[in-house]
This record gives sequence, C-alpha cells and structure tokens, in this order.
Amino acid sequence: MTTRLQTLALAGPAGALEAVLHEREGNVHDLVALVCHPHPLYRGTMHNKVTHRVASTLHDLGAAVLRFNFRGAGKSEGRFDRGEGELEDARAAFAWLTERHPQARRWVAGFSFGSWVGTRLAASQPSVEQLVVVAPPVQRSSFEALRSSAVPKLVFQGTADDICPLEALQKEYPRWAEPKRLFLIPEASHFFDRQLGALAQAIAASLALPARGAA
Repeated sequence: MTTRLQTLALAGPAGALEAVLHEREGNVHDLVALVCHPHPLYRGTMHNKVTHRVASTLHDLGAAVLRFNFRGAGKSEGRFDRGEGELEDARAAFAWLTERHPQARRWVAGFSFGSWVGTRLAASQPSVEQLVVVAPPVQRSSFEALRSSAVPKLVFQGTADDICPLEALQKEYPRWAEPKRLFLIPEASHFFDRQLGALAQAIAASLALPARGAA
C-alpha cells in the first residue's frame, strides 16, 4: 500500500509546531502513534536518527505516525522550557492526531528527553494504549509518573549507553507499575550507533501482536 509523508505546521501553545505525518493512502488507520524527540538543547529534533527509526518502525507496523519538533527546535516557534512547555507541545500534537483519527488506538513513544515528555503525556491520558520508552534519562529527570500508571510500558535500553546508563535504569525500573517489559540491546550506545537495526527489530517483534489488536 502506498504511503505518504506530509509536512505540517500544527498550532502549539507557544506558536506553530513543525511536524511530519506518515500515513497510508486512503487515510484509514486504526492505530496512531506520536513520537517525541531528544533534548533540543543538544541538537535533538524529530529528524534524529533514533527518533526517525522508531517512527518508521511503528509505521511499518501499521500506525499513522506523527513526529514533531518541540518549541524552539527546527522551525517550531517558541523557546526551550525545561520539559514543561514541551509537555504542553506534546499534548497539542496528541490532540491533533486524536482529532484526525478519532476512532484509532493511540500509542506514544519517545527517545531520551522525548521519553520523559512522552511518559508524562501517556500517564495523563487514559486513552493511550501503549508507551514505548527508549533510553530514558532516569538519572536526570523524574519518571515517578510510571510508578502508578497502568499504561503498558515497553522499555528499550542499550547496554553500552554512557549518557543514560543501564545501571541507573536498573535502579528505577523495578519501581514502575505493571504491565511493563524491558529489552536490552547488547553493546548499543545511547544513539544506537550501528545498532539501529537491532533496536528496530526489538520494537517490531515486541509490538507485532499489539499492533494487530491482540494481547
């Protein structure tokens, strides 16, 4: 089936948000996914290679996928707001995607800083069916929302990550509420250099059944 990429400017709380929507022709989707990118102050944008690979993998599973730039990143208006304004940006993007596909099941994914934003969004939205967390910065940001959230959590972590180290995640992860699953990508760095394929395969394998609506 033919797919299409559409560049958008979404209305955000601090101005226009630059975004890319990846859909199939015919615009019939029963699954949508919002993907959040890494830290804007460290050149993180929706075009980051990990963010792009996560988005393309979710699209391959059948989702209509929306990536967007947080305020101040790329062509998005506004200024960096230490994760609070960025959460409101994510809410606006999620609302837009929900309005476009009101009957679809909803997933949220994020990489690094984006996983922190996506986590708080998913924990506050009962309609989110699945949360995908990649290399969460648990040593720098609070993931306390996941200690009580019942949203299903899939967590992907490189064993050679020196920015968001596995050791920090191993201390925090046991505190998160079920259901949850942790997948380790051997020898993968924070940006999954030479391991993007392994990350994509792990995501695709773990989400193949949920993408079809199966338990």
